[in-house]
Amino acid sequence: MTGGVPSADDRVFVGLGANLGDARATLQSALAGLAALPGIVLVRASGFYRTAPVDADGPDYLNAVAELRSTLAPEALLDALQAIEQRHGRQRPYRNAPRTLDLDLLLVGQHAQHDDRLTLPHPRLHERAFVLAPLQELAPGLEIAGLGTVGALLASCTGQPIERLP
Repeated sequence: MTGGVPSADDRVFVGLGANLGDARATLQSALAGLAALPGIVLVRASGFYRTAPVDADGPDYLNAVAELRSTLAPEALLDALQAIEQRHGRQRPYRNAPRTLDLDLLLVGQHAQHDDRLTLPHPRLHERAFVLAPLQELAPGLEIAGLGTVGALLASCTGQPIERLP
């Protein structure tokens, strides 16, 4: 990444989740919204996974991960993700509340950042099977700087039930 803008070979990964309303339709709409963003190319998306909420109550989630190429700076990409969430009725009444749509910027290449607005890699991605299983589907050998490989991290999340949906 040069000057805050990802290079063409930076792989960007975004986590998607929903557990209110028609979650499958919401995730499909969110993927279409990502693909329509200027400066973004949707490379591919994982399958959908059903998971129980982690550290929260509510219905089961549907989760996925999208791989993008982006010319946007991480903060601009975060703004775009939050705008898509808002279009899908995202509300934040309290931490880990059920949601119509959650879009998390997981990785922007090997870019590391930690400030009041954005932490990259995402601060809890290494602890969440609902992120790691779809990420492994897209990038099985991916090394996350300072954390390890996606496969090794997923192996440490064995107590989190997850089901890949057809």
